[in-house]
Amino acid sequence: MAYDSAATKERIITAATAEFAAHGVAGARVDRIAAAARANKRALYDYFGDKNALFAVVLERRLAELAEAVPPSEDLPGYAERLFEYHRAHPEALRLVMWEALEVGDGPVPAEEERTAHYGDKVTAAQAGAPDEDARARVFFTLALASWSVAMPQLRRMVLGPDYGMDRLRQEIARAVAALPSAGERDAG
Repeated sequence: MAYDSAATKERIITAATAEFAAHGVAGARVDRIAAAARANKRALYDYFGDKNALFAVVLERRLAELAEAVPPSEDLPGYAERLFEYHRAHPEALRLVMWEALEVGDGPVPAEEERTAHYGDKVTAAQAGAPDEDARARVFFTLALASWSVAMPQLRRMVLGPDYGMDRLRQEIARAVAALPSAGERDAG
């Protein structure tokens, strides 16, 4: 059987996604990634460079999939619900971003300029739905509400109780996002 480098790269990315989501960059092990991908470590280094470069590729891929699945929208409450459901179904994307925050802190992140532009697209879409001189805060809080609710299951359980369903939570997030004031509403108050 002929060697398929594209298939090997995909297996490495899939294995690395699981490894990084579970352990972060510092805790991830190249040996485990290679074994799970049915590839040798040399292929991993040849294709991706070092572990940090592989993490950047994995994160970029997952964020691109998220962006495609949940595009910016002028309907922020609806966007929040779709984002919540995406993270609920694909928790690895959120875990990767959380590991990035833990390991990089407030420093520059891979593809920061492109990612910043993507968040700018979200702000522009939000401004189309509710004209606002500065929709950045509303977009930030929307992202926080939708993401944090999935990222912190223990906090969700302790505050809301073990019987508070995820569907109810999704609706409450949308209601909270709908209540976020625009700049004009803040200035009038």
